[in-house]
Amino acid sequence: MKHIELLAPAKNLECGIAAIDHGADAVYIGPQRFGARAAAGNSVEDIAALCEYAHQFGAKVYATVNTIIYDNEMADVRRLMHELYGAGVDAFLIQDLRLASDADNTTSPNGYNLHASTQTDNRSVERVRQLRDMGFARVVLARELSLEEISAIHKAVPDVELEVFVHGALCVSYSGACYASQYCFGRSANRGECAQFCRLKFNLKDADGRVVEHDRHLLSLKDMCRINNLEELLEAGAVSLKIEGRLKDAGYVKNVVAAYRQRLDEIIDRHPGKYARASYGRSKYSFTPDLKKTFNRGYTDYFLHGRHNDIASLDTPKAIGQMVGKVKEVRGDKGGSVVVAGSASFANGDGLCFMNDRRELVGFRVNRVEGNRLHLLRVPEGLRKGMALYRNHDEAFAKLLAGKTAERRIRLSMTLSMTEDCRIQLCADTETGSHASVTLDVEPQDAQKNQRENIIRQLQKLGNTPYICTDVKIEDDIDNLFIPSSILAEARRSLVDSLMSSVKGIQPVTHPMSNCPSDVCETIETVDHLNAQNPSLLMQCRHCLRYTLGYCVKNGGRRPQWKEPLRLEMGDGRLFRLEFDCRKCQMNVYSEELRR
Repeated sequence: MKHIELLAPAKNLECGIAAIDHGADAVYIGPQRFGARAAAGNSVEDIAALCEYAHQFGAKVYATVNTIIYDNEMADVRRLMHELYGAGVDAFLIQDLRLASDADNTTSPNGYNLHASTQTDNRSVERVRQLRDMGFARVVLARELSLEEISAIHKAVPDVELEVFVHGALCVSYSGACYASQYCFGRSANRGECAQFCRLKFNLKDADGRVVEHDRHLLSLKDMCRINNLEELLEAGAVSLKIEGRLKDAGYVKNVVAAYRQRLDEIIDRHPGKYARASYGRSKYSFTPDLKKTFNRGYTDYFLHGRHNDIASLDTPKAIGQMVGKVKEVRGDKGGSVVVAGSASFANGDGLCFMNDRRELVGFRVNRVEGNRLHLLRVPEGLRKGMALYRNHDEAFAKLLAGKTAERRIRLSMTLSMTEDCRIQLCADTETGSHASVTLDVEPQDAQKNQRENIIRQLQKLGNTPYICTDVKIEDDIDNLFIPSSILAEARRSLVDSLMSSVKGIQPVTHPMSNCPSDVCETIETVDHLNAQNPSLLMQCRHCLRYTLGYCVKNGGRRPQWKEPLRLEMGDGRLFRLEFDCRKCQMNVYSEELRR
């Protein structure tokens, strides 16, 4: 049986707890330094609190130490990892391979459980095999891989866990192989400071300087959504399904995790004995998840089924949201109002948007709603009758998500029985396999009427504990004995305390990790080394502008009329040469000096 993990992001402790409550089997979170999202750092104390909360449900916490480390920082990194291990962290995601091959890594008795971050550029069988040989328990695969490629890696290296992305923002470059942010803005993506070069506007020019595309977001991609492909990914060999979003808020985490949890549980329930959940406890939701109402740039399954032409968001890098109708009428009096033709309902504070004639996304806020007439502070320029309207902020849904939207409980059963020395004993068994028992401090006395209903009612009062009692067994006619409710309540609390103590005593799972063999360390290449070989190479992309614009002859496109090489031009005049490596089906982006 294969245990399947739903892995969720945590910007902070609040988001981490929300992820666990809504069904995540594991959470990844960044410490204050050395994470690939520098703006999402957390104290060791907060990460320890998240570990304690997650471990109640058998869920895990992974710390992201996935940046390139400077030599003078190594001692600080080792010290931080030691502190995080002591706080209960179950594994570390790393990019800098020296953290795996360091001969001085003796801070934990069995070696840390290491996961190779997608920042280590994991796109081939050879790379995954090398990382396995270094002692990595898991490899996070490149987002660009197809089902066929994932399956091939799993078959070739079956003894390493494969983690795949299923939802969230997409980098246009293979992760770890992008140096554009550092080159243009002095902010290194490999140090967690990406300035999102790929979301900028560019002109596309040919070798003669002719503009082929003007002022478009040519490197901006839609967001990934593979909620309809989960079973295929499991069949291909994935064991961890990863949601991107360590800069997203708790509302995003709640909605996305709940949606994927429900779909994944459907798959697991259809295949008893084949798949199982990687943690315990079922979540009960007070809302209906809807991925269309969460921040997205439009959705794509990316290259999961091969190359296709729906991956780019060339007109805007912003969230478009869900189409809610078309403009029926525009009035400019008293600030202005819009009548919408469609079946959607609206709320004060909704955020709407439309694409203007210049293919720019324009957003505006709804001030007041009267049916399908929306009153605005002012009518945005360019809005006219017949235009499609999209909602990228659903105020009612946001308010719903701001409250308590889920409860996660571990199932337990209780048994009330008589011991050989005629004492009453209460036992509990949980779905996690934990067992606890307590003897009631009461002398058995006959009751005037049957006590079954009162006994069950008192024992099932589990309040804010992580447990829910699904069955109470009462043996030996004990329900005909009088047991004060206060005694039952005391026994119940003692039982739960015992169960909770056993959970807190569980140590994080680690895999013994030998130091990297010298021959492996000599052959495996870091991403930085690859860049050093060709410092002008800023990006390696599976996204191809030839293909996206319909000019890939290899895939049936029309023959281009331009003269190559093509160049991207930034607003400040800087140029970036494009190379189309058709053998690898890859587009490379190179730097060029500013031309005046």
